[in-house]
Amino acid sequence: MSDERDNGAERVGIDELLERVRAGYDRIGPHEAIAAAADGALLVDIRYAALRERDGLIPGALVVERNELEWRLDPQGSHRAPEAVSHDLRVVVVCNEGYASSLAVASLRQLGLRRATDLIGGFQAWRAAGLPVGA
Repeated sequence: MSDERDNGAERVGIDELLERVRAGYDRIGPHEAIAAAADGALLVDIRYAALRERDGLIPGALVVERNELEWRLDPQGSHRAPEAVSHDLRVVVVCNEGYASSLAVASLRQLGLRRATDLIGGFQAWRAAGLPVGA
């Protein structure tokens, strides 16, 4: 048992962690994401600058580096983005391929953003679906 636990915490591989995190909410595809944005959801692009420069941007998405996400989207936070108006805000997190965004959603949900979700396949799925991409 000591090899399965470290200081009382269960050791979990990243694939299992992603499975557990994703089981707690419904993820959405590219067409659902653009429809959600049209209905007032906030698309949040957490890709790092080099990927945004290489591949482009989702028009209208809020760009927030992953390491600042919780600070910028906490409606009670002193460093919140103007768009972070409520815990009821529908947030769709977008990373490059849909992995980091799942972990980001878990963190946002811990902050009380219960309607946070992520884009299956990330930006690459958005682009592959032929949805708008800007410079």
